[in-house]
Amino acid sequence: MSELLKQLNRNYFWDINQKDFDEAKSKRLVIERVINFGNLKEIKLVWGHYGEHEFRKTICNLNYIDPKTLNFFSILFKIPKSDFKCYKRKQLNPHPWTY
Repeated sequence: MSELLKQLNRNYFWDINQKDFDEAKSKRLVIERVINFGNLKEIKLVWGHYGEHEFRKTICNLNYIDPKTLNFFSILFKIPKSDFKCYKRKQLNPHPWTY
């Protein structure tokens, strides 16, 4: 098991084989699950592990981030919401019940 996974809640990765897990190949999965389910300590850990540039690039290319988390990272990194892939997708596919 990777050193990074040992420090994170294993419940986030219940569906993968943790013994054969490669954190370099699966950085998108790690970042996505930690920002959506993790706490601030875990987010800082993953951010430090992958570096700010990779972290920012990855979160901007995720298909889904919950609205509160999106707002948090938009403000934290001073990135307009329109630069996030998940925000663009949501705007392209509006649902009448979300207004």
